[in-house]
Amino acid sequence: MADTTLSAVPIAASDELESPARRALRRLFKRKGAVAGLVVIATFVLLALLAPLISPYEPIATSWSLVRKPPSALHWFGTDELGRDILARVIYGARASLLAGAISVGIALSIGVPLGLLSGYRGGFIDALISRITDAMLACPFLILAIALAAFLGPSLGNAMIAIGISATPIFVRLTRGQVMSVKVEDYVEAARAMGNPRWRIALFHILPNIMPALLVQATLSIAAAIIAEAALSFLGLGQQPPAPSWGSMLNAAQRFLTNAPWMAIWPGLAIFLVVLSFNLVGDGLRDALDPRER
Repeated sequence: MADTTLSAVPIAASDELESPARRALRRLFKRKGAVAGLVVIATFVLLALLAPLISPYEPIATSWSLVRKPPSALHWFGTDELGRDILARVIYGARASLLAGAISVGIALSIGVPLGLLSGYRGGFIDALISRITDAMLACPFLILAIALAAFLGPSLGNAMIAIGISATPIFVRLTRGQVMSVKVEDYVEAARAMGNPRWRIALFHILPNIMPALLVQATLSIAAAIIAEAALSFLGLGQQPPAPSWGSMLNAAQRFLTNAPWMAIWPGLAIFLVVLSFNLVGDGLRDALDPRER
């Protein structure tokens, strides 16, 4: 009887002994939508990285004899108004969109998290000042602010990423501040403070690691928003500049030929839809997987 009881203890406690990272991954891979999203994202990342090896043609190579040709065995996605292969441009366009999403969110994190951490932990005048600036930026819609900043900085992919990153910063400031204010009253933070740890050490080593799950989920969802914003800026001529391929600029060129050559708009539009949907699915999956109340 005693042997049976002892042998049952490790099995019952196995979930408790499992590391948080392994438990989160196990929960994430149980969600079919998140797994499908990861597969699609990985596919587009590989296409972007291996574009010179995969692409059947050069993305900027023109041919006046192939203007607006429908999909065929030679050109699977058809050609555009300058005879350029749309498949090649979609593959190379993944580079601009994924790069814009990752770098823009990286800029927002690098600015928003320190400001939110400072605001939530210190409080007082610093908190009031940062909060009022954040409120003022949040009063302007995200995409409108990104367009205004991109127009001010000048049309280019780099400036578009900076504009999107700055526009997304208030979201991370607000989220970080709220998480810090919730965590800093926990017992383990009070214990660290009672042991004489300086404020910077408490903030960086006791508070920040415990708010990372919420930031990770928000970053995943923000990448999807940044990809849409980059496509919108490129559509308006404020992002990736022709002849370099971008899904947004491809849609801009396709709007004049929707009746005669609908494939020019279908493929870049479908690429944006799949990538954005995939990041949202992964974000939802991460939110559930990192929730400590989930079992």
